[in-house]
Amino acid sequence: METQDDLNLVLEDFLDSMRMERGASLHTVAAYRTDLTDFVAWMDDAGVGSWSDLSTRDILLYLSTFAGRFSPRSQQRKTSAIRSMVKYLSRTKKSQVEMPQVAGSRPPKSLPKSLGYEALEALLGAPDLGTPNGLRDRALMELLYGAGLRISEAIGLRLPQLDRETSAVQVTGKREKTRWVPIPGGTMDWVERYLQDGRPKLARKASDLVILSDRGLPMRRTTAYAKMQEYARACGLEHVSPHQLRHTYAVHLLKGGADLRAVQELLGHESISTTQVYTQLDLDEVRAKYVRAHPRR
Repeated sequence: METQDDLNLVLEDFLDSMRMERGASLHTVAAYRTDLTDFVAWMDDAGVGSWSDLSTRDILLYLSTFAGRFSPRSQQRKTSAIRSMVKYLSRTKKSQVEMPQVAGSRPPKSLPKSLGYEALEALLGAPDLGTPNGLRDRALMELLYGAGLRISEAIGLRLPQLDRETSAVQVTGKREKTRWVPIPGGTMDWVERYLQDGRPKLARKASDLVILSDRGLPMRRTTAYAKMQEYARACGLEHVSPHQLRHTYAVHLLKGGADLRAVQELLGHESISTTQVYTQLDLDEVRAKYVRAHPRR
């Protein structure tokens, strides 16, 4: 019979396969480790000493403990982690357990509201441009909106990825896939200004990261979120996140007539369906355009 240490060894093998074979991000692997470590602890308490002993009934019992403890979104994430683990066990012949058929509690996809042009300009203009970190924050927000980068992509961006001659950036996104994204002239101007006047004053040691923290270190996601919230409050905006700027980028492209497939490539989405949900235009605006365009209006 396997000990809990053995259970965890198989778990680590699975997490390694996520990184090496599926190209999962560090963030995804960390979330799976947390969720599946809880599952392993439950197995140990329930007397399930090996993955080969795990039954569909055991999984169902564990899933039943979620009710009232976790939000629907958290339940969905934890269930997804177990489902992936079960597939791995079957593929590696460590267990033939089947995932139970459970009624999903998948939460509805929520879209952040895109910013209007006036609110966007107010937010971008909020940092104090007389300071190095203010220039940095302006450049960061410009990259989120002007190039539609994810926050992890923006704060992880390195100087060699930035082609200043052609105003483009090579982005390494989810599953380590790369894409080239053009940078609008206005955005590039702010990035150049930061690189010349702001970044040298933040850099305390050698680093090729574009975005540096106030202490010259890699910027944390939580820091970026907090700074944007400060700027949002200063502008009288209720809540603005880095993701909202990326969403605004996509919506503004579509409103400007960009092709949906092109937007998919720019955002780095694998599926067009993701882009369709991500870039929904306001229904009233779509209806108004339809009425104006249709010959039988």
